[in-house]
Amino acid sequence: MIEIPAQTGVAFTLRPGQRLRVRDPEGLQVSDLFCFNRTDPGEWLSSGRSVDYADTLLLTTGHALYSNRSRVMLRIVEDEVGRHDFLMTPCSLAMFRLVAGNEEWHPSCHENLAKSLAPFGISPDQISTTFNIFMNVVFEPSGRLHIEPPLSRVGQSILFQAEMELLVGLTACSHEETNAGRCKPITYELLDP
Repeated sequence: MIEIPAQTGVAFTLRPGQRLRVRDPEGLQVSDLFCFNRTDPGEWLSSGRSVDYADTLLLTTGHALYSNRSRVMLRIVEDEVGRHDFLMTPCSLAMFRLVAGNEEWHPSCHENLAKSLAPFGISPDQISTTFNIFMNVVFEPSGRLHIEPPLSRVGQSILFQAEMELLVGLTACSHEETNAGRCKPITYELLDP
């Protein structure tokens, strides 16, 4: 297992058939995932298409994550938590300013994804809505959204299988509120078929 320290991110590649396990080693920690077609960065992860084709906001075992071109990028093979978010964009410096009223610099998932993906030629503007692993966003009948503590417990994980050549960005989320008040590490491993 490879550790992503609290409030940081990484980027790596996946081959078709290769699996990615993301684990919450301490519990109550979110991890933001975004990916691109490794050979064509004009194809990227699409929240809208994934939710549309699954007919649910709560993607879990058996669901696929689709690209903006309606092709499967990842499949969820195993899910020990069953509650993730695909509505919220990655936390950003702008979000901390606009929503939290924080005018000082704060680590953010968007910045960590941008830094990690930059060596692969990805610009910050190419990073869109992330699949927020373990994030617990509650949606009320009125349409109002609010963030509750993650449901993930110590050691729980989610397992994905790549369906194309992928470039993946992954974080240990930087937003204290999202992570029950304290940011913690995330671990991941790449498993060959």
